[in-house]
Amino acid sequence: MLPPALQEAIDALGLLPGVGPRTAERYAYYLFRSDKKLATTISESLENLHERVKSCPKTFALIDASEEISPLYSDPTRDKSTILVVEEPLDIYAIEQTKSFSGVYHVLGGAVSPIDGISPDDLHIKELVERVKDDNVKEVIIATNPSVEGESTALLLQKLLGEKYPELKITRLARGLPLGVDLSYADQITLSAALAGRTEL
Repeated sequence: MLPPALQEAIDALGLLPGVGPRTAERYAYYLFRSDKKLATTISESLENLHERVKSCPKTFALIDASEEISPLYSDPTRDKSTILVVEEPLDIYAIEQTKSFSGVYHVLGGAVSPIDGISPDDLHIKELVERVKDDNVKEVIIATNPSVEGESTALLLQKLLGEKYPELKITRLARGLPLGVDLSYADQITLSAALAGRTEL
């Protein structure tokens, strides 16, 4: 019943994760009702996405296509002896916004998940092991997500790195209760992590 062009836009938007049929319809109709410049701006940015963005060959962070390596790695003020390991590139920007970390990063490209067919060989684990030696790394901070897959990946990294580099300091981001949250509203996993990671006053 819908015009083919509108249906194509709905189908395309529906390919995005978390966008169901109704949401895709609303997005497509909104773009149609809005100024044509909005749709043009979005389509042009998407066309340029793969041409102007690439992965850093050292850290696997997202960088501009004109750059050879991530600025967060080449910056002489960054401490290359400390690597913070994350699952996805966008995790880096969450850490950077805190302005609390001065080391460098390594993006795994996901987490080990047999159900999804993601094995350790599909991740940038081998490159991380090599970086520890090449950059004379003293500490690796594992910042994988607090999920089953993230925890499994963290344990795997701890085992691999610990066996190959016994002197290497391997740490994990602390987990627990966020500020401003009442105990009665915290879930069991968060409370368990807070108890396990309690500190002396």
